[in-house]
Amino acid sequence: MAETTRNSSRLIRAQDAVWLLLFLLLAMVSERDASIYIMLAGLAAVQVLESKIPALSATRGRVLALAIKYGLCYLLIGYTGGVASAYWLLLLLPVVSGATAFGMAGTVAVVLLAAATYSSFLSFVNWAQFDLDAPGLIWRMVFLGMVGNLAHMLAEDLRTQTREAQRTAAHLAAANEQIQEAMEALRRSDRLAALGQLSAGLAHELRNPLGTIRGSAEMLQRNLSGENEVAREVAGFIAEEVDRANSLITRFLQFARPLEVKRERADLSQTLDRAVAMAQREAPGIAIHRNYAPEIAPFPFDAELLERVFYNLILNAAQASPEGGAVTVKTRALDGFAEICVIDRGSGIEHKHLETIFNPFFTTKPNGVGLGLAIVAKIVDEHGGKITVESDPGKGSIFRVVLPMGSKEQSSS
Repeated sequence: MAETTRNSSRLIRAQDAVWLLLFLLLAMVSERDASIYIMLAGLAAVQVLESKIPALSATRGRVLALAIKYGLCYLLIGYTGGVASAYWLLLLLPVVSGATAFGMAGTVAVVLLAAATYSSFLSFVNWAQFDLDAPGLIWRMVFLGMVGNLAHMLAEDLRTQTREAQRTAAHLAAANEQIQEAMEALRRSDRLAALGQLSAGLAHELRNPLGTIRGSAEMLQRNLSGENEVAREVAGFIAEEVDRANSLITRFLQFARPLEVKRERADLSQTLDRAVAMAQREAPGIAIHRNYAPEIAPFPFDAELLERVFYNLILNAAQASPEGGAVTVKTRALDGFAEICVIDRGSGIEHKHLETIFNPFFTTKPNGVGLGLAIVAKIVDEHGGKITVESDPGKGSIFRVVLPMGSKEQSSS
């Protein structure tokens, strides 16, 4: 319903009613002649429909509309007395339309064409019976030029204001996007801090009872007789599960503990090569292609931490790819930043998960914990960088890491 209303407002405008009223008044004061009425109706139709027909909005369409207006004006002025006709003022219609649609050169052209159209009727004058009012004729030519120039100036001012408004809107949209990104980063940092504190407290509380359970299981294994094989196996299961829980707690503590980023000048390509080699051992059935930008010189970063970042991203991409698939690791320099892209053509990520994929404890893997990408995002943030993801289900994903090629202090100043 709202769309129908908007379409109707575009088709029926207030200025259209004003045009029709003006042409109606002009017809009422004109001679009662069907030919005059037809030409006035044609001019009214072109003037009203010009802005509603898409084909007339292009340059050729505007030229065609101007040609029709000049033709109708020429017929109407010639039919009603030529140079002496009171309808010469209707030449303002094509003059104003051309001046607002085209530049200064177009304005001069439409004014000269209007003057030529009007002065052409001098060739039909019977000079024996006609007294030429030269000043009046010149005044009319000057008047057409003044109106055309004024219309051009107003249209140019409007176009300038429109461009400035568009630039302002673009700047506001960019600023709003940056604010949204900053707010999202702040919310993620708050969630990381709160969950980190909770994880640290919970991990320390669980360590003691797990140690007791592990010790009890070992003691049980040593004191059981050899004949009670089932009990010994169950005690072994208990010890294994305790070890797995301890490993999980260790990851929680790693996540909760503040990172100590040790920046030293290192080679990004070498760090990526180590991460690729580690991931290749985990996923030997996936080809990993490297496309490094040679212009990225060594810069300060924590090579050990970023190696973990790239290893996680490459391994995730390999695990998402089908057997025999390929993963591409690509770098490029971007105005003081290094961009690293990990690209796969695997299963992709559902759009509803893209907003939460870097949140801690979020995972789509059956046996996943949901800390891998959260730790990756934390390490990238600590380096003053940014990580984003683009993905389409069934088509693959692109994880993009952007790192400043200077110290954190330099990048933030």
